[in-house]
Amino acid sequence: MSSSREYLTFILDQLEPLGHLSNKRMFGCTGIYLNGLMFALIDSDNSIYVKSDADSVALFDAAECHPFTYRSRGREVALSYWSVPHSAVDDRDELLFWARRGVEAAVRGSHKV
Repeated sequence: MSSSREYLTFILDQLEPLGHLSNKRMFGCTGIYLNGLMFALIDSDNSIYVKSDADSVALFDAAECHPFTYRSRGREVALSYWSVPHSAVDDRDELLFWARRGVEAAVRGSHKV
């Protein structure tokens, strides 16, 4: 099951100050893009995760967030997308703070060869 349309619309409205966003459903999740770069995803449980990297993962860890994981071939696989604090979903400024960390990580990742 993919994320609900109502929740996706709510999150996109909250993230509107970032600029023109797009989304794409994939593998039971929905990717959220800014300027063609995927910086967040919403899973089938309507949890939002944002892109992380070596420069930002400690921030997510300190906020007691957790990585997005899925099972493949009997093993747990973690992606470089971390949950946002629960309080961020209902606080636009806080959600934007975390989303901007995701955008920054996506931009840094796009410059790697």
